[in-house]
Amino acid sequence: MTATGQVATRTSATRWAVLAAYALLAACTQLLWLTFAAVDTRSATVMKVDLGTVGDLAAIFPFVYIVLALPTGRWLDLRFGQALGAGALLTGVGALIRVVSPASFGWQLVGQIVIATGQPLVLNSITKVAARYFAPGERATAISVGTAALFVGILAAVLMAGPLFDAGGLPLLLGVQAAAAVLAAVLVLIALRAPTAFRDDPSVSVSLRWLAGDRFMWVLAALVFIGMGTYNAVATWLQPILAHFGEGGAAGNLIAVMTFAGIIGAAVLPTPISARNRRREMLLAALVVSAVSFVAIGFSHNLLWLGAWLFAQGFLLLASLPVVLDWSDVHAGPERQGAAVGFLMMAGNLGGLLLVLAVQALIGNAYLALGALAVVAVAGVPVALRLPRHTESVGTGGLAASR
Repeated sequence: MTATGQVATRTSATRWAVLAAYALLAACTQLLWLTFAAVDTRSATVMKVDLGTVGDLAAIFPFVYIVLALPTGRWLDLRFGQALGAGALLTGVGALIRVVSPASFGWQLVGQIVIATGQPLVLNSITKVAARYFAPGERATAISVGTAALFVGILAAVLMAGPLFDAGGLPLLLGVQAAAAVLAAVLVLIALRAPTAFRDDPSVSVSLRWLAGDRFMWVLAALVFIGMGTYNAVATWLQPILAHFGEGGAAGNLIAVMTFAGIIGAAVLPTPISARNRRREMLLAALVVSAVSFVAIGFSHNLLWLGAWLFAQGFLLLASLPVVLDWSDVHAGPERQGAAVGFLMMAGNLGGLLLVLAVQALIGNAYLALGALAVVAVAGVPVALRLPRHTESVGTGGLAASR
């Protein structure tokens, strides 16, 4: 076997290991983000602060993401290994900072800020990892694995917090999460030493100016704004909404059902959707099912009924994120992937902030809150119809031709 063939074989053999290391790190960013969400009341008691202050430890993340999304995306396009390595280090170091004094809000705040600073560097790398280590026909699958890892991290945060807190309080909870984050960071730093199968073209400009006039990217951003905003609003306000119907206690389990459905959808849908060039149809279906599900939740409050609709919504809505990221990868080309994902994730985090606040203003009336979410989903339909039906080709460093 030639030297070139040996390198190709090693690269092919290690690409899944690289993706696994990255997926673990991506999951850890979500795990650390939502550390206190399921034990916020007890954490507030331990840190001797009010409940809203504990909530601020998670609220930091979308604010930081919005500020850093584009600069970190450009850094990834210029120096991918350096930027992702920095994101891994910040994630691991931030998790360790929190372990120094679990009962100190100040130490937790510093740790969360460090982790939040690294998060855009990690999450904006999703399509870059796929493009550098996987052939074009496998990239939709790689992106779906990386994105599904985000939802796994969210689900793990919800499921592990209570049992770990019961067993050993905040020290055990923070210690276990720090161990996972440090392991993930080390694995990613090792993985970055592996040779890449596909390299960027350094002659192509990575200026952010192309985003300003790219209508296609703005349409995708609007849909990510709606999709991520809707999920955040449901996760935040489902409990008080269902409390109006006497089912508030089931909200946690129903959010877990929705997130679990999203993991399944993100794992199985993007690859066939990409292969059949049915991305637009998939996004339209997610919007329609979301709108109908909010109406259905207001119509009947039977737990099986609620669980079925939230499963269907999560399966399609959360799976739409890897579909959009894959489409942005095809459209933007390898040298602009970091900026493209950064722009989309910035829109998603902005949607998460604004839609949560919008629903909060209506939460006194469960039907108005559900109606508002349904209207937002319906409003996304004409936006999605502005997307091209098919993507015909990928420009090497340029924009894909669509129709």
